[in-house]
Amino acid sequence: MDEFMAARLQMGVSLGFHIIFACIGMVMPWFMFVAEWKWLKTQKPVYLDLAKAWAKGVAIFFAVGAVSGTVLSFELGMLWPTFMEHAGPIFGMPFSYEGSAFFVEAIALGLWLYGWNRLNKKLHLYIGMVVGIAGVMSGIFVISANAWMNAPAGFDWVDGQAINIDPVAAMFNKAWFVQSHHMVIAAFSATGFAVAGVHAILYLKNKLEIHAKAITIALAFASVAALLQPLSGDHAAKSVAERQPAKLAAFEAHFETQESAPLIIGGIPDVENREVKYAIKLPGFLSFLAHGDFKAEVKGLEEFPEEEWPPVPITHYSFQIMVGIGMFLALLGVIFLAGTYKWKHWLEKRWWLKLLIVATPLGFIAIQAGWVVTEVGRQPWIIYGIMKTKDSLTPMPGIQYTFYTITAVYLLLSFIVIWLLSRQIKMLQNKYKSND
Repeated sequence: MDEFMAARLQMGVSLGFHIIFACIGMVMPWFMFVAEWKWLKTQKPVYLDLAKAWAKGVAIFFAVGAVSGTVLSFELGMLWPTFMEHAGPIFGMPFSYEGSAFFVEAIALGLWLYGWNRLNKKLHLYIGMVVGIAGVMSGIFVISANAWMNAPAGFDWVDGQAINIDPVAAMFNKAWFVQSHHMVIAAFSATGFAVAGVHAILYLKNKLEIHAKAITIALAFASVAALLQPLSGDHAAKSVAERQPAKLAAFEAHFETQESAPLIIGGIPDVENREVKYAIKLPGFLSFLAHGDFKAEVKGLEEFPEEEWPPVPITHYSFQIMVGIGMFLALLGVIFLAGTYKWKHWLEKRWWLKLLIVATPLGFIAIQAGWVVTEVGRQPWIIYGIMKTKDSLTPMPGIQYTFYTITAVYLLLSFIVIWLLSRQIKMLQNKYKSND
């Protein structure tokens, strides 16, 4: 493994690990808020127990997420110093705002965790809302910085240097809004289905009321998000078609420029022969996806120098995984919303609980695939159209060893988190069994 691949893999592993904790940090506080609100409204102890149980999980994820996020910040400077030399003064503003949002979130979470029976009940409730708002804003600011890499703005590039820097224009680049809403919606969908799936497993073992309430709250968020996601994805695709046509072509393994371009479902890209084998093709649908017109022309990879093509197979497969899972989760959202209206005892249907269990990891798999599409699909550029990734690599040798070390540490942390969460779940189960 060469230094360049080791550096990219290290960033990929770090981001893939951190993104799960970031999503949970954005979403779970809203679940806690609703559970506490339901407790204040109904005075049912089950909602109070649920809010406190979720809070313990949030505290675990928050601590590990803070560490992994800090590691990512250091890796940007350690692995890609040339990039940070030029990009730091331009897109530093969203990172500074993200730090502020993170501190607000940390302070509010501390008040929420230790404020039971010490703060006014309504004040305590709205502090939980502050945790949720700060978490979402923190995510949006980081996404804005990443979006800048896909849609550079706020500077003029002259003789290899950035001049006339405008940090506000850089932060509010053409990609920040579409990437932000796509990611935030995905976080609510993935976290909601994961939480519902875990509680579905527990409900199948012991039909406790707390798990039923948890499933309902989590699915209420997840279902709405899953139904919004295709609309968000359509907006994202049209934005990519405008800004990064080579990336869109790699999504679909679209080699030749043509009108009424077909949407490719599945298939195996053959880059050498510039074709896709064993695919289902829907005539005109790629043109509609990209430009809102079934007859519009869509640029193929042939329009770009081959050395500037993204890695087509991995981008295509990741895009297919992301879209396929997204459509499946949207179907589950429809079933939940329809079933809640029609069925009085829908939680007693084992097939439905088993579907939720199957869906438990799928949202996060889709998020991981989506970030592969975003990052790998931008290659070979680290700043799209301005600086190539290989030109930003640190001259420091031995990156392979830091990659192996970081991977081992994250695997260890994963086992610790799973153990801690399992311990909390067992304590909750034992409490309710003893009450029964």
